[in-house]
Amino acid sequence: MELKVHNIKGKETDKKVKLNKSIFGIEPNDHAIYLDVKQYLANNRKGLHKTKERAEIAGSTRKIKKQKGTGTARAGSIKNPLFRGGGRVFGPRPRSYDQKVNKKVKKLARKSALAYKLKNKEVLILEDFKFPSPKTSDYLKIIKAFGLETKKTLLVTSETNSNIYLSSRNLKNSKVIINSELNTYEITDANNILILESAVEGIETTLK
Repeated sequence: MELKVHNIKGKETDKKVKLNKSIFGIEPNDHAIYLDVKQYLANNRKGLHKTKERAEIAGSTRKIKKQKGTGTARAGSIKNPLFRGGGRVFGPRPRSYDQKVNKKVKKLARKSALAYKLKNKEVLILEDFKFPSPKTSDYLKIIKAFGLETKKTLLVTSETNSNIYLSSRNLKNSKVIINSELNTYEITDANNILILESAVEGIETTLK
């Protein structure tokens, strides 16, 4: 399984990259993708929602009316949940939404997501490049060279490159990530994945 390497001007070069069939060519597992994406989204939830219950409401504790003879139900406190401004019954409390997915399932999910992208011809291999300084227009030229300026793109690098990252940060539909942080959600969320030539080996090593 080979893919041609492109330069940053969008043209094919004479070089080719051989992709590991056991990673990019497997039969995709939809359920593994579902589990991994669900975990990613759940783990990103803050879980800080909170309402005040009866014991947390500030207010007088005096009995607001006499016990009998009013013709209505007895009431002992202004903090009663039945009254306006009272405490909330069974309100939300801070909690963790974290979920657990086994490492093998997570690997299978990433392989499956990559296999789908490759099958749909949404994976491009780029020659390694660097920017001397952060410049959004330079990064946009690369995206436009492949006709992807209106689509969501994910660029995978082999190491942290602040100039490339900063150049892409202002573009709404573009994201840059290093190969060790590649996850199923980012893969499935992007319309096209651009992988630097040097990043392929790292992806294959991680997912073996």
